[in-house]
Amino acid sequence: MLDANIANQLRSYLEKLQRPIELIAALDESEQAGEMWTLLQEIAALSPKISLRQDAAAGRRPSFSVGQPGEAAGIRFSGIPMGHEFTSLVLALLQTGGHPPKVDAELLATIRAIPGTFRFTTFISLSCHNCPEVVQALNLLAVVNPGISHEMVDGALFQDEIEARQIMGVPTVLLNDEHFGQGRMTLEEIVGRLDSNAQQREAEKITARAPFDVLIVGGGPAGAAAAIYAARKGIRTGVVSERFGGQVLDTLAIENFISVKETDGPRLAAGLEQHVREYEVDIMNLQQAAALLPADATGLHTLRLASGATLRSKTVIVATGARWREMNVPGEKEYRGHGVAYCPHCDGPLFKGKRVAVIGGGNSGVEAAIDLAGVVAHVTLIEFEAMLRADAVLQKKLFSLPNVQVLTSALTNEVTGSGGKVDGLVYTDRPSGQKQRIDLEGVFVQIGLLPNSDWLKGTIDLSPRGEIEIDARGATSLSGVFAAGDVTTVPYKQIIIAMGEGARAALGAFDHLIRASVT
Repeated sequence: MLDANIANQLRSYLEKLQRPIELIAALDESEQAGEMWTLLQEIAALSPKISLRQDAAAGRRPSFSVGQPGEAAGIRFSGIPMGHEFTSLVLALLQTGGHPPKVDAELLATIRAIPGTFRFTTFISLSCHNCPEVVQALNLLAVVNPGISHEMVDGALFQDEIEARQIMGVPTVLLNDEHFGQGRMTLEEIVGRLDSNAQQREAEKITARAPFDVLIVGGGPAGAAAAIYAARKGIRTGVVSERFGGQVLDTLAIENFISVKETDGPRLAAGLEQHVREYEVDIMNLQQAAALLPADATGLHTLRLASGATLRSKTVIVATGARWREMNVPGEKEYRGHGVAYCPHCDGPLFKGKRVAVIGGGNSGVEAAIDLAGVVAHVTLIEFEAMLRADAVLQKKLFSLPNVQVLTSALTNEVTGSGGKVDGLVYTDRPSGQKQRIDLEGVFVQIGLLPNSDWLKGTIDLSPRGEIEIDARGATSLSGVFAAGDVTTVPYKQIIIAMGEGARAALGAFDHLIRASVT
């Protein structure tokens, strides 16, 4: 299972174990069970601190637990944690073995103090790039707090359970067999939901902060670049973000970031945050902006957060990015997570052997259809315009696939369902005006982005599309407030462009501060 290079790297990691750990396998006669046992034997052979045995008492098979000898194991993997989840396995081994996690001491203390018993189960797919963060966060909770346990379940391996629970999006998290959440969740988010007083305490801490010179709203590529450029000027810089990394976290392959031949969204987002933290930047994560109040007699703008906290700053840079555009048709919201999805890389494996539709004929839609065609039984791509808008090379690949049908000049009217999940889609053939129905189990929406600017309506000038209007220096219609990235009117929504715009906005804000101090 492990090639020589990976085995050698893992052996060096396992030298950090401070206490013994025990792997307990629950196997059956399947091929996957044999592969799991081979993997566990190879891992156990890499460190004298790791012991391995089998136990017939466990529930799901094949599975294995990670714990300390003589104690109830808090972590279980139902499935073979390879692919994106191999890091989750490595961290589970290290943290169970006493290697300290890279987590703030105050947050660890909060986790230890959470009272009660919590049994988490996370359904994942091995190709999901959002799943590992959730798995790793819940595994850490299980290591730190003995009242918490966590089991990762590979949905592709336990298809019958996926069908029975009607799980059609990953990661899906259950708490004590009840729905807890779906999609990317950070450790801080999960802890905040378990500790009812955490949000209030954090809001009080934020409000008590001294005013900033530059306050950046948004932690994506534009926000990160703005923070670095501002901090390098030696001015007091803060970043408020719903999730550091922004929409980049939902991006899989990135192959057009100059000087980096190939990377992925989560890796790039981690690099952005690490770079920002090299400077004296106050990062306030998991905070949503609610309103911006123009500067008062003190010359300070006020930012109100959804948590109730407030922040004050001489200048503000808005870099809140954009979100997936929805179809806004009947059935879309009702069946979100039950057949309606927005991330083909994450949720595609759950539709293995099924029929799905992709809405949108741009690059994102065509790429999604190509990816899904290798997993599902059939893909119908639906485009409103008379022709696809994707690059020619992508269209050539798409039309070469035998299990893909392309419908142009088609208007999606409704997503239908029964038994709590999607069973079809209704569209109008625009030339004829006739409505048609397609029987399918999944709908992947890929129709572009909407700027995250709703909270600014009536405060600064927005374009008819809701984008923030800016000038050549990134300045908005409100003095001292700048904007950058996908939330603005700048064309071509690209990571590298957003970074440049973030740098420009920071320089514009610094220039504003200099001129304001002179006058």
